[in-house]
Amino acid sequence: MKLGIVGLPNVGKSTLFNALTDAGAIAANYPFCTIEPNVGVVPVADERIDNLTRLYNSKKTVYATIEFVDIAGLVKGASKGEGLGNKFLSHIREVDAIVHVVRCFEDANITHVDGSIDPIRDIETINLELVFADMESLQRRIDKTRSSMKGGDKKYLQELELQLKIMDCLEKGKPARCLDLTAEEKDLADGYFLLTSKPVIYCANVTDVEDSNKYVERVQEYAKAEGSETVTICARLEEELNGLEKDERELFMEEMGIAERGLDKLVKKCYSLLGLISFLTAGEKETRAWTITKGTKAPQAAGKIHTDFEKGFIRAEVVDYGTLMECGGYNGAKEKGKLRSEGKDYVVQDGDVVLFRFNV
Repeated sequence: MKLGIVGLPNVGKSTLFNALTDAGAIAANYPFCTIEPNVGVVPVADERIDNLTRLYNSKKTVYATIEFVDIAGLVKGASKGEGLGNKFLSHIREVDAIVHVVRCFEDANITHVDGSIDPIRDIETINLELVFADMESLQRRIDKTRSSMKGGDKKYLQELELQLKIMDCLEKGKPARCLDLTAEEKDLADGYFLLTSKPVIYCANVTDVEDSNKYVERVQEYAKAEGSETVTICARLEEELNGLEKDERELFMEEMGIAERGLDKLVKKCYSLLGLISFLTAGEKETRAWTITKGTKAPQAAGKIHTDFEKGFIRAEVVDYGTLMECGGYNGAKEKGKLRSEGKDYVVQDGDVVLFRFNV
């Protein structure tokens, strides 16, 4: 799954990307520093995997991952090509969800493209450009649908009604994700590949100065009204933490009273935002988290490991992580009657430790 990091120039996108991926993307004090998007794969921190690795003394540990794409700073007029806008918008179209970085700090040494700090203005600048781009692409679909209806074919009527419903929302300056659509309408709308239909997490980038709080509160209110999520991060601090050894980092966080890194919170929220969960496999050879969408049934989950597992699926032997740890392992769970045998209709749950039985 891909998440695109977007925002105005100089809000901290590349700094956040560096902190997330430790990839060393250029972070400079001028617009369009990032032209071609940087891409990094980030592990999803999961103490369950750590504990299972220790329990089984696993030789290999594999975490679930999310792919982040650092997309260049958008500016007003991007939908009309300003600031290489059309190219950058195409990069956004390729991601599954958006991490919208919003500047919530004051720093005279870091210029702002609009000359002042106003997070809501900045959010709306980006959102409106995405709205304008969607209006243009949706209008072409409306024209095509109307043309198809001229032949008397009524099957396009439902689609036209949905397209006009979305257009009405966009014309009011609101993103398509604000609409309350039926399951059938959502399936149709997904085929339009609209930028504003993508789920969003607003990432309030702060300093350790209390002045940031007033900006963060405004971002939180805006996101809540839209039905989106927020997370607060000091991207510069997170990047500095990456430069420390693990022991030094833990000691520093303890002294600062930081229970969890902002990055871990962001990654977990992104994982949840995309409707993803992890089932687990564990053993001496490998302990691993496997990413699936909520609602996935056992045969399809097995297919994530290998297609043969899905084709020849017989059953899934399942125990939830908490019970497994209490029983001291898979064999202990089996001896205590805690191991369940599940069939093809079983919906795999987050934290299930699974052994698939199959025959090919």
